[in-house]
Amino acid sequence: MPHTPATPWTASDRAKAAAVLMLGWVGLLWALEAVDVATGHSLDAYGIVAREPGELADVVPAAFLHFGFAHVAANSVPLLIFGFLAALGGIRRFLAVSVLIVVVSGLGVWLFSPAGANTAGASGLVFGLFGYLVARGFVERKALDLVVGLLVGAVWGSSVLLGISPAETAVSWQGHLFGLLAGVAAAFVFRRRAARA
Repeated sequence: MPHTPATPWTASDRAKAAAVLMLGWVGLLWALEAVDVATGHSLDAYGIVAREPGELADVVPAAFLHFGFAHVAANSVPLLIFGFLAALGGIRRFLAVSVLIVVVSGLGVWLFSPAGANTAGASGLVFGLFGYLVARGFVERKALDLVVGLLVGAVWGSSVLLGISPAETAVSWQGHLFGLLAGVAAAFVFRRRAARA
């Protein structure tokens, strides 16, 4: 039987897949917080406690957990928007970018957060996706990605700068900062290679 290549995805297909992925992702965050509340906040134990060796196993789970519904709500809209825009460039690449951001952000929290602090939340990923989107256009030199990055930077840039300030003691600026740096690095690590002529 002759092999026929798969039909390439259209822009509409990519948008639908990105939307389904991010709606599912954010829905999972809300479901986990509902379980956490229903079980007397038992999932909070999977946050990251700085410099405790056993807590390294919580670097990834902590990115899906929150301390209350207000905390989830604060991360949901930017995660939906940034995640959707990033996933339009390909689901596999988006997932690879997200893993890098989550791990680097979590390790930054583990290394530099105050002793005894328990940290969880998707904000490290949010800051990382922001950095990725802003840097991607400059790295890949594609007009549409550049415009998206500039718009994202213009709309959310001031909030991001506040979120990485050590003066902001009510949030994990360490996770935000390392997430942002990981996102910028991901734009280089996972950039698309130009096709050879």
